[in-house]
Amino acid sequence: MAVRRRQGGKSSDENVQTHQRSSGSKSGGHVGFLTGLWTLMTLQNWILDFGRPIAMIMFPLEWFPLSMPSVGDYFHMAYNVITPFCLLQLLDLSPRRVPATLRYLTVVFMVMGASIHLVGDSVNHRLIYSGYQFHLSVRDNPIMQKLEPRSLVDSFELLYFYDEHLGHLMWYIPFFLALVLFAWGSFVPSSAPAAQRSLPITGHLLLWPSALYYWYLVTEGQIFSAYIVSVVAILVIVFYRRLTSDYVLDCNGRFLLYTFLLTLAMIAGWVGYLWNDKVLRQKYPGLIYIPEPWSWYSLSFNLKR
Repeated sequence: MAVRRRQGGKSSDENVQTHQRSSGSKSGGHVGFLTGLWTLMTLQNWILDFGRPIAMIMFPLEWFPLSMPSVGDYFHMAYNVITPFCLLQLLDLSPRRVPATLRYLTVVFMVMGASIHLVGDSVNHRLIYSGYQFHLSVRDNPIMQKLEPRSLVDSFELLYFYDEHLGHLMWYIPFFLALVLFAWGSFVPSSAPAAQRSLPITGHLLLWPSALYYWYLVTEGQIFSAYIVSVVAILVIVFYRRLTSDYVLDCNGRFLLYTFLLTLAMIAGWVGYLWNDKVLRQKYPGLIYIPEPWSWYSLSFNLKR
């Protein structure tokens, strides 16, 4: 009996070790195109992120007083809960499993940045009702020039820094990092069935709304640097895997890459359209000139008035 127990124990340990070795680099068989997850991410991006400022303007101010969170803030709170779970699910379904520590750190930093942005963005968008103009810098806004004492302007500039710079960087760098990590694991042999390698009809249908949202995300969030680094990283991974092995992007990896490339074309068109705008040039004087859609809307609205 003792011999049998020892043999059984040894066999059990070997099975556990074999399972750990196999699960350490793979998350299982290919799951096919993630229609449900990509659809959920697209819908919640459009509704909870893009729809935030629109909902805030549409709902009566009496329902959400200036001293209380707006409906857009509640949208942001929902986004901060749903998006991390989508990213974790996406990374869990990657054919090549991403280390757990890296997965959790990425999502934790993203939630922290999105939460910082929630506070700053809430106050900044409420300033619209006081005459704040988004196409102007903080100090150039008429309401800021009348503000006393003048040291309060520094506080609003700090708020703008948390909203438009620190919050965006801590939010979007981990966000794009998670997508790059997913693309890193989304490869199949070139001999794999076409269903694993080709983009299905649902993927083509989701491509345009997804790319249009990322255009808004990159332009409004002023995160072109993080975005273009992610695109280049994915392309480098693709070429490296192609040169060193007989592996190609699977259908999910292709969807992500095609979305980013289509987004790049949209950004180029947007910049070309506003290339000679003198007012926006003053607000975005740096090397990378990518105006924010809400700044363009604010400028157009004021010109029509």
